[in-house]
Amino acid sequence: MLKKIYFILFVSILSSTAALAQRSLDVNFNGLGFLDNREYKAFIPRSRTYSGTRTALDFGLNMDSLNHFIVGVNALHEFGAQPFFAQVDPVAYYKYTGTRWNFYAGEFPRQGLLDDYPRALLNDTLQYYRPNVQGLLARYQTENFTETGWIDWVSRQTATRREQFLFGFSGKYRPVTYGPFYVSHYFFLMHDAGAEIPVPNDRINDNGAAEIKVGLDFSHKTVFDSLTFEAGGLMSLERARGIDGFQTPKGFIFNAYLSYHRLAFYEEFYHGQGSTIEYGDSFYSKPTYNRLDIIYTPFAFERIRGQFIASFHFSPGHLNDNQEAFKVTYDLGRKIIARFNQD
Repeated sequence: MLKKIYFILFVSILSSTAALAQRSLDVNFNGLGFLDNREYKAFIPRSRTYSGTRTALDFGLNMDSLNHFIVGVNALHEFGAQPFFAQVDPVAYYKYTGTRWNFYAGEFPRQGLLDDYPRALLNDTLQYYRPNVQGLLARYQTENFTETGWIDWVSRQTATRREQFLFGFSGKYRPVTYGPFYVSHYFFLMHDAGAEIPVPNDRINDNGAAEIKVGLDFSHKTVFDSLTFEAGGLMSLERARGIDGFQTPKGFIFNAYLSYHRLAFYEEFYHGQGSTIEYGDSFYSKPTYNRLDIIYTPFAFERIRGQFIASFHFSPGHLNDNQEAFKVTYDLGRKIIARFNQD
């Protein structure tokens, strides 16, 4: 896998020397404001309110139409917190954007790249507290097929800190001759090794999950703006090395999405064995789980969108867990501020 990544990077560098496009410098500013209140009796530690603002500013040096270098910062302020910016994440990465291949290396936003992962695998609080991937990502795409592979370092090993990284792949295939039918898959695994100074009885852990679904997309083919149905299987992978092999709880998952103008509904149902997925939504540790989202978009402009989401969670013994969230997203787009002649 690494050899393929290095080959793609080598080809992109060669391409940059042959490209004739003019170099340019651009700037981008985007952000997310969120107020997310969760009333969970099933998971008391996660029954809390997440609130704050994320703002990101970066500058990009475009060597040509294929090769780009971006540096900047992404900062989080939680309402009422001191100091003002409790978390500041650097943005610094190389991006190759070819016709079919895309490649990223460095600290780059997960938005638009990995934010389509199901919540069972990667929970939705990552957009608040871990907006960047730190590592590598490669994507291959054609008119009816997309495949993405990635690796994300979570923690570098020190005398006291553990070595942790995630890697995974996802994709979608839509046969041209089968109308609205498509197949999608998602996978990730976290490698959790010990610190440099050994701890008695410590273990190397592996934790992850896979989800495979078949779907039907009737978007813009009915009176609704969007109408999709998906069904498939969820399997988690849980192992403490030296104790046992992989534990693989499995279950059936179904979801449907419908939107019409400013109103949308999202329904998800899971039934099977409960899974402990480190970066996934805790509700999937239940043998049965049903979630209904009612989404209202009071305003949607070209660069700014506001959404109110009321979520209702149903699990055994807990039929009244709920969540209310309001989010404002804004993205001014990449604006060219200078152009340079090539040497």
